[in-house]
Amino acid sequence: MLFDLDGTLVHHVNPRVLQTLEFLDDCSHRAARLVARFRLMRRHAATAPRKAPKLLVHRVLHRVRRKSVEEMLLPCENLRPVLERLRANGVLLGVVSNGLGRGYGHDVLEAFDLKKYFSACIFREDVGRGKPWPDSILAALGGLGRDLRARDVIWYVGDQRKDIDAAMAAAASLDRPIVPIALGPRAAMRAVEGDCPNMQIAWSAHELERVFYDIFGTEEQSPMRAPYPVVSA
Repeated sequence: MLFDLDGTLVHHVNPRVLQTLEFLDDCSHRAARLVARFRLMRRHAATAPRKAPKLLVHRVLHRVRRKSVEEMLLPCENLRPVLERLRANGVLLGVVSNGLGRGYGHDVLEAFDLKKYFSACIFREDVGRGKPWPDSILAALGGLGRDLRARDVIWYVGDQRKDIDAAMAAAASLDRPIVPIALGPRAAMRAVEGDCPNMQIAWSAHELERVFYDIFGTEEQSPMRAPYPVVSA
């Protein structure tokens, strides 16, 4: 099971900050797509070495950040017992975020004691293209510690439309289902288009907790199991 970070695992004390970050991230994605259409060298992308993304907007935002992550964010405490239960049942967990890991994402996971739950943490600098492209989800699935099995069920939880689009794009790339779980109205609006019939919707973190317990009611129902039982330290 894969999770988005901002707006899902953690919430901004000032919601307008998250809205601004998401808006700038969307603008960055649109600009990148526009530039890509006019790049004459695109036909050689398969043979040319891929350059690391510059991510200028992301880096500037984090350099001007004045507050610590503890002052800016709050962890979603409704999800902590869920993460505990999933890990205890051997469900492999990963984080997929469009935010930078260095100077932000890794600090967030450490500050709120969340890193211990996740086998893979993929941030914007780890892939050439962020969500809604499938790259980060595919990278997370490849970093979970074992190959996907035919009986594995893949879930992705996110609060933005691009989270749902990324999950669907990754499913198409893998040619196997990925079940998106939309957290809140922004992601849920994606259901209006009707081309994602297996999408789950939770309008709040409390409802998301209930959805998880409905899905993972018993140990036998838990997908994406680790190849061996998880042993508590």
